[in-house]
Amino acid sequence: MHVVCAEPSIANHFLAELRDKEVQKDSLRFRRNLQRLGEIIAYRISAHLSYTEQTIQTPLAETRGKLLHDFPILATVLRAGLPFHQGFLNYFDQSPSAFVAAYRIEGTAQVQVQVDYLSAPSLDERVLILADPMLATGKSLVQTYRAMLRFGTPRQVHIAAVIASPEGLAYVAREIPEASLWVAAIDERLNEHAYIVPGLGDAGDLSYGSKL
Repeated sequence: MHVVCAEPSIANHFLAELRDKEVQKDSLRFRRNLQRLGEIIAYRISAHLSYTEQTIQTPLAETRGKLLHDFPILATVLRAGLPFHQGFLNYFDQSPSAFVAAYRIEGTAQVQVQVDYLSAPSLDERVLILADPMLATGKSLVQTYRAMLRFGTPRQVHIAAVIASPEGLAYVAREIPEASLWVAAIDERLNEHAYIVPGLGDAGDLSYGSKL
């Protein structure tokens, strides 16, 4: 478990702005802060990837450099995950992407998740980073990951979120024990509607406008 905002850094500032209901009125700023946190977590994950030392020719001489062995596959859940995903893509700029449309079925006694659309390259023996800004119950992430396995079995899995609940983290850790978990912050709890408290609201609506 890696908690990025557990130590002082600019990530704490970006997270505080994401939560602030006044700052949230600026959807462009909200999306940009999600991107920034994606970039920060992408950098932290990059320290756990494999590199190959190669000869590099500069304009003046040869030198040695460490290049990423292979770029990870970046997956996210539509639509809330798009700005967060872009932050990862800004750093892993040669990465292929995978997209999943998943949503909660409201009005049921228990939270149910429907996966409607899935597009992904082969995952066999690849590094997979699955990013979703809000990890509440964890059910959508687990169901998304299991649906993606039809495209192959990754050799390394990283799951990234901006804000997570303790309940959701425990569920994901139990259901996907092979994954490394990366979050900006762990919040207090889930409420009776399975929303994260204090959280920040609906990341999709705040990024792109309210839905019917």
